[in-house]
Amino acid sequence: MRSWYLIYSKSRQEKTAFCNLSRQGFTVYFPQIRRTSASRKEGAIEPMFPRYLFIQLDDDGENWSTLRSTIGVSAIVRFGEYLARVPDSLIAALRGLENEQGIRELYEPAFQPGDHVRIADGALKGYEAVFEARAGNERVRLLLETAGTRARLEMKASQIEVATH
Repeated sequence: MRSWYLIYSKSRQEKTAFCNLSRQGFTVYFPQIRRTSASRKEGAIEPMFPRYLFIQLDDDGENWSTLRSTIGVSAIVRFGEYLARVPDSLIAALRGLENEQGIRELYEPAFQPGDHVRIADGALKGYEAVFEARAGNERVRLLLETAGTRARLEMKASQIEVATH
């Protein structure tokens, strides 16, 4: 029986690990994303899960010893003494989100300081805030006005949307 497992690659060597494992005849899945926005029409393709790849292995007797010495591979992920097995349904769900080129496209609206946004997810869902700035790759800084005071908060960029008045 074949099952999916998790490979941990060396830093920024996911593609190298993918190519070398594929060359050895392993079935490998390397999910990738491209983030685009109004200001960034064609984003760079990047790993969906930095440093992680999925590999399908035969549970009965396949020689796994070559995996650790493969260029780009750091380790096979384990939970204690057990290899980290990944459900087939997760792989199918990830593949279902991809386009024809095998890339998941993520559109991120380009907010400008002062834009009114709505919090779309989390404990503050439904509240409106003012976009202040990006706070890293995946986070934003907002100003939230409640009870006559302004509070600054940070959250994931994916948790906000354009406020419609």
